[in-house]
Amino acid sequence: MAVPKKKTSKSKRDSRRATWNRKAAIQAQRALSLGKSVLTNQSNSFEYPSDDDDDDDE
Repeated sequence: MAVPKKKTSKSKRDSRRATWNRKAAIQAQRALSLGKSVLTNQSNSFEYPSDDDDDDDE
């Protein structure tokens, strides 16, 4: 027979949401930092084709 589950406390719920929000904020900060470094050509951890490679195809 089905038995109802116990209610999760507000502190547990808030703690889980805070953890989720913290992880999302860290990832957003890393993505923004990577985007800025790519735009300023200072990225060491991200490789992308440069425009100079297009001249070789012609």
